Parts: sequence; structure tokens; C-alpha cells
Amino acid sequence: MPIIGRAARRAPGTSARAGTGPAPRAAPGPPRPGIRSRVRGGAADDGGGGGIGLLPVTDSGSPDSPSPLDAEAAGPDRPDPLDGVWDVVVVGAGPAGASAAHAAAAQGRRVLLLDKAEHPRYKTCGGGIIGPSRDSLPPDFRLPLQDRVHAVSFAYRGRFTRTRRSKRMLFGLVNRDEFDLRLVQAAKQAGAVLVTGVTVTGVEQRGGEHRTALVTASDGRSFEARAVVGADGSASRIGRHVGVSFDQIDLGLEAEIPVPADVAADWAGRIHLDWGPLPGSYGWVFPKTESSSLTVGVISARGDGERTKQYLADYIRRLGLSGFPPSVESGHLTRCRAEDSPLSRGRVLVAGDAAGLLEPWTREGISYALRSGRLAGEWAVKLAEAGTAAEVRREALNYAFAIKAGLGVEMRAGKQMLNAFERRPYLFHAAVCLVDPAWRAFARTTQGHTTFAQVLRQYRSARRLAALASR
Repeated sequence: MPIIGRAARRAPGTSARAGTGPAPRAAPGPPRPGIRSRVRGGAADDGGGGGIGLLPVTDSGSPDSPSPLDAEAAGPDRPDPLDGVWDVVVVGAGPAGASAAHAAAAQGRRVLLLDKAEHPRYKTCGGGIIGPSRDSLPPDFRLPLQDRVHAVSFAYRGRFTRTRRSKRMLFGLVNRDEFDLRLVQAAKQAGAVLVTGVTVTGVEQRGGEHRTALVTASDGRSFEARAVVGADGSASRIGRHVGVSFDQIDLGLEAEIPVPADVAADWAGRIHLDWGPLPGSYGWVFPKTESSSLTVGVISARGDGERTKQYLADYIRRLGLSGFPPSVESGHLTRCRAEDSPLSRGRVLVAGDAAGLLEPWTREGISYALRSGRLAGEWAVKLAEAGTAAEVRREALNYAFAIKAGLGVEMRAGKQMLNAFERRPYLFHAAVCLVDPAWRAFARTTQGHTTFAQVLRQYRSARRLAALASR
């Protein structure tokens, strides 16, 4: 079981299976060596495009460096460094989990971050970093940008194409393996301990004198914590424990296509969006210029997989990319939470895809993961400090309120937009291509200056368009 991170902030106490309370504090140890980065990145700016440069990253160590938390360090005379009661255990080291671990560790808490996969690893995702994502990153985070988007080519079922341009950068593009690795490194630098190769099978609430939750793994190990954050994806085991329910499930298919340098140069700074033939469907091309590849994908409602596959094949053919074999072909399901779906149970919170938090129309999930993960990490600390059942319920309700007051409002607006888009996608295409205020609203939303909810609330024309399309 690979273990990567800083030495635990709290000296090991009782066994992870039989912990009886908090272990004494110990002075934090020196920073642990990080994972060697193979990419370059730049510091995030305000979205204008001029301040995100590609800067070299200083390696902080090799993954092969010896770790005081190596499993071999535990012997007959040495306690297991993973034993004892953790303040917060986070399940899943994607954007939501890494953000939660960072937020909790930054407050000086003893935080364990679990993931079944080694990082870096491929993730099916377009990799768009819109304004809200950029604004939710840890301080001094360096974005491993592959490209900066200043133009969008819109098409309706492969026809009526028009390209709109912006002087200011709309959003950035990343490879998810590089981006997620950077987030995990930030969590480790804040003090979280990362353990990979762990497949979590469930969680148990422990009442009485324990006042903890026990996370169980397939290898028979268990990890005890005063608060747990489930960020283990859309098929979340922790979400199942909480009782998360969904009212929208979509199938996304994607191909990572390496292309010659001259083809990559033609796509530099420009993405392609195609409003597709299936209700609510669309396709995208996101160029990864630094690595000379194009991420091409489509998404539509689950239940018509063959037609979705055909849509992707036809889309690639129309783009003139059929002659370039993909290096990766993958698919995944995205799930949007139902309005009344719970966000907590006892000392367990859920965030990101595990909570069904993503934008319903575009199915954008990175910004929702980062924002909900940060909130979950902050409220997990409060849950860990809660001494009574009433205090636990109060903090869990406060977390749910924070999610619903922000992301919940945006999701309601997104569902309204999707409902209209499913019925009359051509109206959306005409608006964004021909109506300047509609294009500016799209651009400002990607830049993080507004949201779909604010657009619908502030502009009567947007409400009329949505109402007309919904008929």
C-alpha cells in the first residue's frame, strides 16, 4: 500500500480499529518529499490571458524517496503510523477530495487522503478550467496549462458553424492527470497524508464514547476519523451510505487524439462545440497544444449508448480527424443530484461527483468539485470538533445550506437551461452566434464574472429565451 505525504501531525495513538479517543499532539515534522512532476505550469491570473505563463516547476523529491510512513516502518516495536483517530479522512483524491484534504489540513488537522489509484492517472474529462475553478484553487497553485482559449467555434449538428472570439482569455485547458497530481501535491504540502492503492468498501458510524466514523477497505484495514468526506466519484460507496439520489444521468464518451504539430497549431486557442442530434447532447474539441493532442468527446442522456457512440464517430469524421488513431478511448457516467438528495449522514459529508454536484446543462464538474470540496473540508473540521449529536447535526445542516445556497442555485438554473436546450437547441445556437449580448453572457460565465443563475435573474431576454425554448 503506497503511502505518500508528510509525517502525521499527531503522534499515533490507539489502533485504527480500536481507537478510544484523541491522541496527543506532536510538533509537525519537516515537509515530505513530493511526487516528481513531469509537466510545466503557470500561476493563475484573473482570466485575462496575460498572466498565466508556463514556468518550470521545482521538483521536491522523487516518489522513490524513503518515507517515514512506509508500511515497512511499522514493526513489532513500532506502531502503525496510520493507526489512531484521524481528525478527517477523505475518500477519493480527485479535485473534490484533494480540495477537502487541503482545506482541513491547512487548519492544522490530522488528515488522511485515500485513493485507489496511483497519481498521475488518466481521467475522462475535457479539462476545461473556467473562472470559478481558477478562483477555488489553493493559494499559489500553478496551473499546468496546455492551452488558453480565446475563441469558440459553434456548430449545430455539424452545420451552420460560426466562430466567436474574445480579447480576454475565456478559460484554460489542462490534462487531468497533471492537474489532479498538482492538487494532491498541494494537499500534501498543507499536511495531509496520502495513501494510494486503497479500495474503500464502506463506512460505519460509531456512536457512544467513540463519536467517530470507521472507513473500511477491501484489504481488511480500517481508518477511524472524527469526520469523513466522501469524494470517491459518481459511483461513490460513501454516497451510497449517505443516501445520495440522482435525477439526471448522462453518458460521456471521449477520445484523446494525438495529432501532428501543424494540426495542433490550427486548433491553438480555439475550442469547438457542436449541438448534437440527441436531446440535450453536444460534442466538444478541447486542444491540448502543449502535448499536440485533441480531446474530442460527446455527451447525451444515458439509455441510447449506440447512438451516442455513432455521434462521436460521425463528429470525429466531420472534423477531419478520422485518420489519426486515438491514444485513449474512454467513457463515464455523470450524475446530477436530485433536489432533495442528502449531503451528509452523521459525521460523513459528500462532495463533488459523489454528491451529484455538477452543472446540469454543460455537465461541467471541476468547478463544482473544487468549490464543494473546499466547503466539505472546512465543515469536516467543524464536525470533528463537534462533541454532541446536536452539534454534529447543526454543522452538517450548515454544510448543506452552504452548498444549496451557492451550487444548488446554479444547478437549478442549469436544469432550466437544459430543459430548454433539449427542446430547441437551434435557438441557443442562433442566440450565441448572432446575438452579441448572448455571446457576452456565455463568455462572462466561462470567465467567472457571472453565472447562468445570475444571467436568468438579471436579463429579461434570457428568461424569455428559456421560456420560449421550453414550450
